[in-house]
Parts: sequence; structure tokens; C-alpha cells
Amino acid sequence: MNTFKRKLHILFNDRYLRNSILFTLVMLIAFRFLASIPVPGVNPGVLAQFLENNQFFSFLNLFSGGGLSQLSIVVLGVGPYITASIIMQLMTTVSPKLKTLFHEEGSIGRKKFNNYSRLLTVPIALVQGIGILTLLSNQGALPELSTFGMVTNVLVVVAGAMLVTWLGELITEFGIGNGVSLLIFAGIVASVPSVLSQLVQAYIPSELFNYVLYGIVVLIVIVAVVLVNEAERRVAITYSKQVRGMSTYGSSDTYVPMKVNQAGVMPIIFALSILLFPQMIAGWLVDSSIAWLASAANTVNYVLQHNVWYPVLYFVLVFGFTYFYTAITFDPEAMSENLHKSGAFVPGIRPGASTEEYFAKVASRLTFVGALFLGIIAVLPIVLLSTTGNTAVAIGGTGILIVVSVVLDLIKKIDAQIAMRQY
Repeated sequence: MNTFKRKLHILFNDRYLRNSILFTLVMLIAFRFLASIPVPGVNPGVLAQFLENNQFFSFLNLFSGGGLSQLSIVVLGVGPYITASIIMQLMTTVSPKLKTLFHEEGSIGRKKFNNYSRLLTVPIALVQGIGILTLLSNQGALPELSTFGMVTNVLVVVAGAMLVTWLGELITEFGIGNGVSLLIFAGIVASVPSVLSQLVQAYIPSELFNYVLYGIVVLIVIVAVVLVNEAERRVAITYSKQVRGMSTYGSSDTYVPMKVNQAGVMPIIFALSILLFPQMIAGWLVDSSIAWLASAANTVNYVLQHNVWYPVLYFVLVFGFTYFYTAITFDPEAMSENLHKSGAFVPGIRPGASTEEYFAKVASRLTFVGALFLGIIAVLPIVLLSTTGNTAVAIGGTGILIVVSVVLDLIKKIDAQIAMRQY
């Protein structure tokens, strides 16, 4: 208790920490304000019905901060920036120059890499903006737009996407925590009151079992997320004796922590971003005068909205992206080289190629567990929706995973700042 009081005292009395927290709160309030400003001409009833009948866009609404449910000026949220980041990270696997920039040139290289991601965000936001507005216009959620009206609305939502991206980067630089993650977190938390309201309004005594089941599942998911996020494999390493000048330093034993879920929530966000494009393209082509194009668009819509292949495809994408993201963030070769340079080794494993192979094998096994967990969490809302038939449960495991992960990360960063000031 005394430790907690001491931390609170430091948190509220340190000027830098206090200002960082206040700045983060102000940016989140500004984001929620922007999410409440609708694009002109929206038909709320038709839009709500469309979201209710479309599982994917119901989930996407969480990541736009609720902006999609009101078709706000920030309807795209941080989606375009995330998609641009995905493409840039994919490019590191085929472009040695980008790989060097991302992995080996430190903060300056990361800054250039992020600038490229921002530039790529603009055309992606244009494509996504045109796609969503055209799709919703075809559904009747928007009136039939003239060319000038479409251009104006597209420019508005693209500007909104860039503004939200800027707010996220401001939070990262001047606030506490990762700005993009906090904006997604704010959108999910903001949807909780409406979800609870829907659950209360839809309650009937015969559905009591479903509500109890949902509550149990939520508790299990929260516990599982905390356990998996904090779980790690500790690889033992030993530092050999070193002679420096006239002094000899003895060997010491320590460990390298390797997290079970090294990818965090990024694979789920990646998968949602990838699944968005076929839906948008199908929305354009569903009313095409070319018969086979219209038929193909209807097939894509059916597969991604009602067919059993949608959760299967979603699970496969999340599983695959977990391996991909772990591969680009964890480099066994660099780990082996760094240990060798510092005079450390894994007991029973030869330095060099054998150590690299050992770390790759451990990472692969851990990633399998993490990928399986994320895949199950990702499709859990779909299972709950088909079981209970209540769209209010769409927040499901994905939303809980993001909320718990962001809260844990934020607590760790605040504790790190407090620890620095204690010393």
C-alpha cells in the first residue's frame, strides 16, 4: 500500500508525468469529439441496419473509434496508417534498403521509415474513403452523391484519417503510451455503454443462460489475455570470464526473456485491414452492368459476411500474420551475434549458427502458441454472435484483447517512468 501511495505521489507531483497524462487525455477527448461529427447527409437508421447485418463492418466500427456507426469525418480512423505500415513492413522482406533502414539505422532510420508510411497513408486513405462512401451510398445510408459531393466527402474523410494519425503520433511523442493503440482503445471503450445498453434492452428471462455464458467467457478471456501477454520463456545464458586490465570478472548466469505473444494485437489489426479491401471492391462491383463481375462481387460479399469460410479465413490470416510479425521483429541471427560479442552463450549450445538455430526453434514454438491464441480470440466474437444471436456481443475477444493489452502496456510505461524518478 505504501508503495502504491508513493507511486501516486510521484505521478501527480512530477510535472513532466502530470503534463504527459493530461496531454494524452486531451488528445483522446479531441478524438472522441471528431468521431461525433457526421458526414453530411447520413441516414442513421439505414446505416445502423447495415452495420447490424454485417459482422465485419461491426468489428471495423470498433477500430474506427465508433466513427463508422455515425459515419463521422474520422470514419477511416487509423486504418489507412495501419495498412500503410503493414505494406511497408512487408516490403522489408523484399527490399534490402528498407530492411536496413528499419532494423539497422537506429532512430534516424525508423524516422525515415515512418515518413514513408505516412506518405503511403494518403493514397490508401483515398482508396478506402472512396470504397466506404460508395458502398454506403449503394446501401442507402448516404444519398446519391454528385461528382462534386463525392470528391468533397472523400477529401473530408481522408483529411480526418490524416488528422487522427497526427493525433496518435502526438500522443506517442508528448503523452504516455502508443498513440495509435490508445486511439483504438478509446474507440472500443467508448462503445461499451452502448453495448451494455443493447444487452439490457434485449434482455428477456429466457436468455439468462446466454448472458451468464457471455459473462463467464468475458472473464475467461480477460484472465487468458493477461496470462498469455505476461507469459515468457526464459532462455538461460552464461557470461564467460573476462579480463579487463588488471581485473578479472567472473562468469555470471542470467536469462533472455522471450514472450509467448511477441506480436501483441497487431496480427488481428493486420487481418482486419486486409479483409477490408475485398469488401470495398465487392461493394463497388455489386451493381455492375457486367453480369460476371456482379456475380463475383455477390459471391465475395456472401463469403465475407455469412459463409463459414469468413471465420476460417480470418483465423488463417491472424495465424499467418502472427508468424510474419514475429519474424520481422525478432531476429535470431542478431540475437546470436549480440550474445557472442558480449561474451555470453547458451549453456550446452555452441555460439554462432547453433545458437541462432536454437533461438529460431524456441521462437517458432512460442509463436505457434501465440498464433493459436490470437486466432481463437479473433473468431470468438463470431462464435458468440452465432450462439447468442445478439450483435451487442460483437466486442467479443478482439476488443477485450486490445483493451487489456493497451492497459497492461500503459501501466508498464508509467511504472518505468516512476522507477526512473525514484532512482
